[in-house]
Amino acid sequence: MLLHNNRRVFFVLFAVSGFTGLVYESVWSHYLKLFLGHAAYAQTLVLSIFMGGMAIGAWLTSRYTARWQNLLLGYALVEAIIGVFALLFHSTFSLLSELSFNFVIPLLGNPLWIDAYKWSVAVLLILPPSLLLGMTFPLMSGGLLRRHADEQGASLAMLYFTNSLGAAIGALITTFWLLASFGLPGTVSAAGIINLILAATMWYLARSPEQRPVQRMPADEQNHIVPLFLAGAFITGMASFIYEISWIRMLSMVLGSTTHAFELMLSAFITGLAFGGLWIKKRIDGLANPVRFSGYVQLVMGFLALLTLVMYGTTFEWMGFIQAALNKSDQGYTLFNFASHLIAFAVMLPTTFLAGMTLPLFTHVLLKQGHGEKSLGRVYAANTLGAISGVMFAVHIGMPNLGLKMLLVIGVVLDVGLGLVLLRNSTAARGQPETLAAAVIGLGGIAMTLSVVHLDPYRMTSGVFRHGVAYTPKDNEILFYQDGKTASISLHRARDGITILSTNGKPDAAINMNPTHQAAPDEITMTLAAVLPLLFNPHAKTVANIGMGSGMTTHTLLAYPKLRQVDTIEIEQAVIKAATGFLPRVAYAYSDPRSVFHIEDAKTYFSKHQTKYDIIVSEPSNPWVSGVASLFSEEFYQRIKQHLSEDGLLVQWLQLYEIDTDLVASVFKALVKHFEDYVI
Repeated sequence: MLLHNNRRVFFVLFAVSGFTGLVYESVWSHYLKLFLGHAAYAQTLVLSIFMGGMAIGAWLTSRYTARWQNLLLGYALVEAIIGVFALLFHSTFSLLSELSFNFVIPLLGNPLWIDAYKWSVAVLLILPPSLLLGMTFPLMSGGLLRRHADEQGASLAMLYFTNSLGAAIGALITTFWLLASFGLPGTVSAAGIINLILAATMWYLARSPEQRPVQRMPADEQNHIVPLFLAGAFITGMASFIYEISWIRMLSMVLGSTTHAFELMLSAFITGLAFGGLWIKKRIDGLANPVRFSGYVQLVMGFLALLTLVMYGTTFEWMGFIQAALNKSDQGYTLFNFASHLIAFAVMLPTTFLAGMTLPLFTHVLLKQGHGEKSLGRVYAANTLGAISGVMFAVHIGMPNLGLKMLLVIGVVLDVGLGLVLLRNSTAARGQPETLAAAVIGLGGIAMTLSVVHLDPYRMTSGVFRHGVAYTPKDNEILFYQDGKTASISLHRARDGITILSTNGKPDAAINMNPTHQAAPDEITMTLAAVLPLLFNPHAKTVANIGMGSGMTTHTLLAYPKLRQVDTIEIEQAVIKAATGFLPRVAYAYSDPRSVFHIEDAKTYFSKHQTKYDIIVSEPSNPWVSGVASLFSEEFYQRIKQHLSEDGLLVQWLQLYEIDTDLVASVFKALVKHFEDYVI
């Protein structure tokens, strides 16, 4: 068979397209965190720009594809432009970043204007290529369906499978190899070169003419199907991303909050979607009633998501076994990551397998009933908008106000409700007792889960990924627990009387609340971080302390009467609440009028307020914690120096545990480029 008529070739090419798309999402996120900061709203808004652009691109394409003669040539052109954008991205970002921080932002002054400007730059950087990425699926699928109209459903499912599989592989290769080997500039350039090769290959294959589709108008009684399935695509997209946010937070307390762990979870999520599309490929064209089948897919998906709450407790035992079996070595770390991936698969795969069937099914229904090529882009766009809504709701409303369990249950309610509506609208199920039975079973399962399943805060806060032991009430007493926007924060008192504040199960501050007993090791660190800079600069008036922790550093600073103000910058509101458990040992932090809390990412805070300080204290968590590494970067030291007064001091706490000498050396290499006078 000639290459231009071989569907397998196009499937392989679309897998490569999925690979580069995930590389861009990951790399752009890293770049824009350097520019915008790492606050929760920044992460979600970056994702919104990326996915919103894709939704707009898909929707625009759906309006015009019927007029285009050769969709695959259009696809080749789009891939080529994406490649050019990628090759120019680093230099464009560097230029805009320098201009912004050195000239524009200092002139703006007002924090609201600064925010508006920074987000305008972010939109300018990634919205155009995101629009183009959104065009790729409707162009590729439309072009392939024109050439192979006999098995439309199978072709759609296979395209979803290959694109998702490429994205899952891209998540792993980006974090474990590309970024480590080539850095951000090399990684984005490599993806751009791949896109250009992909475009040239597609241009060669797409030269043969395409068969224009025969458009048939759907019957009037079928017109309600379009809004039903577009709404369904939106709802199932929202539910799926509510699941993803919930599972990532849950598994962060089992696998750890490292960047590698996050990419392993993301890869497991996308792989489930991919293989759901592969499974439905051989069955979709033979379905007698795809609407009814879609309804049952949604119902079963909801039930399987509920079961993840039931099985969650056992994952701590699995991790405990893994930690006990592995050595602390490079080989052991490789096996640890492999085992972590398997745990993520065990939690996510059953539900995401079914989620991977939904878009092929929904699109197939509209195509089968005569709604034409525009169905391809419209369903994709609706699903993407639903995903954005799910992320925004989960991070900013559901997680901090409802907690993990209720957030995931809301996703289940969305899926089960959609399943019931689809059953009610399918010809075979309309008016049948099975719809009522499904409603009773679905609501009963949700109610039973709410009443019976409880997430154990002792296990969740134990940091089993570090020591392999899951806590019980015999080990310590939970004093505080809250699922915040950026992390789940806990405060517990151990058997030795030491009170510990943890982030996603990882201890970040500890104080022995009995002042007559020996101090906890953290107390020495937190006190010295305040005392040392005051010894070097006794005339200091203003201090910025990055990271609240227990509040002891802020408390110690405020014991110095000459200070006029201490600004404590903390990314997570729940930490401020939890640290009240250290009172009265940190009383000045809360009671002294010179103490001001700012709930914000450090980079965002400094760029918005343009304040200069006599002392800046930085006490971040370990560099391997996701999002923390940027506080040890060359970009951070370059920016933070601009916020020190003429004789100002930066005090940096750097852990020597759970780290290697190469990483320590890289931190000093970044530091000395901007602080040639330093003491260790």
